[in-house]
Amino acid sequence: MLTPTIIHRGSESYDITFAAMRAFTDARTPDTPDEFWIVEHPPVFTLGLGADPSHVLDAHGIPVVQTDRGGEVTYHGPGQVVVYLLMDLRRKPGARLYAREFVNKIEQSVINTLRAYNLDGERKPGAPGIYMSGGDWKGAKIAALGLKVRGSGCTYHGVSLNVSMNLAPFSWINPCGYEGLATVDMKTVGVEAPLGDVQSALAHNLIDLLTA
Repeated sequence: MLTPTIIHRGSESYDITFAAMRAFTDARTPDTPDEFWIVEHPPVFTLGLGADPSHVLDAHGIPVVQTDRGGEVTYHGPGQVVVYLLMDLRRKPGARLYAREFVNKIEQSVINTLRAYNLDGERKPGAPGIYMSGGDWKGAKIAALGLKVRGSGCTYHGVSLNVSMNLAPFSWINPCGYEGLATVDMKTVGVEAPLGDVQSALAHNLIDLLTA
């Protein structure tokens, strides 16, 4: 399985990235290399296909964008690592990579990234994403994921990890549809890390697990 190409898109409006992901996936062929897009978004709330708009309690003027990913409402903003996974799951050697395994590997990539900074993350059954597993912030969500897997096996959307953010907008929604869910970033739990370093660490952990 070829290693995906890492594309650094910098700071970019969510609308631009969303349109580009769909266009890339529409145009790809069986020979199109997979790509991981690393991006940082200006403040935006995004809704998954099944999202209840009432979970946006007060947008405070931040754009709310309907998407075609799975999941509920989430927030993207400066200081957050976002990696979009434009992959063809049929390419896994010997067997197609199925959606559940795909999600599991993405979550493990986040756990491995946090572990490198001496932070412990964990999964919660039925609630995709990664949550702090101990300390004062036990149970707080630090990473979210939302994916689109087309019938062709081609994917887009991806995963976000909170590094050093203004966390207030998370309190203006029910994150991922859960009222009162605490959300945290690495800085709040004591880790000061350059965003670029965490972007690189997460992207390479994703490559290690998704192309093994």
